[in-house]
Amino acid sequence: MTTAHTPTSAAVLFDLLADDPVVASVKDPGSLDAVLASDRGVVFLLYGSVLDVADTVERCKATGKTVLVDVDLLDGFAAREVVVTWLAANTRADGVLSTKANLVRAAKRAGLVAVHRFFLVDSFSYHQLARVVAQSQPDAVEILPGCVPRVLTWLRDDVDVPIVAGGLVCDKADVVAALGAGAVAVASSNRDVWGM
Repeated sequence: MTTAHTPTSAAVLFDLLADDPVVASVKDPGSLDAVLASDRGVVFLLYGSVLDVADTVERCKATGKTVLVDVDLLDGFAAREVVVTWLAANTRADGVLSTKANLVRAAKRAGLVAVHRFFLVDSFSYHQLARVVAQSQPDAVEILPGCVPRVLTWLRDDVDVPIVAGGLVCDKADVVAALGAGAVAVASSNRDVWGM
């Protein structure tokens, strides 16, 4: 299947996030049904396989959602650049999420929005972030866990790309704190957060 689709640009995505900074992270079909019925405009698709990702993206697009696919979590695909090329050619995905710099760069080459995901577990991972961002040149970074406003404020000084706070964002206080610390958006799989 080849699609004639112009993905949402990074500039358009950030305009959408300025109006609605809560991103729905979707981990399973039940959550997908919930987000499709919600007002959330941006979806991070965190599940799927080679068999169903195109259909899942299409369901999201049919309800007007902007969709970024986490290529690291797709079953049946290797962590190679060809998966990004395949998504760009065979789905209407607007972008890619990945922890791998080569896949982030591949997304940019394919004309997709590229979000580099980072799991900050200690000071070593924190201090590596700026160097890796310089290599991958993403449109944005997603920092996990996103419920640590102090670290988000430090990162604003270390990287010059927009920051999305994700992971362990449980309630309105977490959203307000992350946005107040400089995140442009907050990604959460918690449906109560989606309803804010």
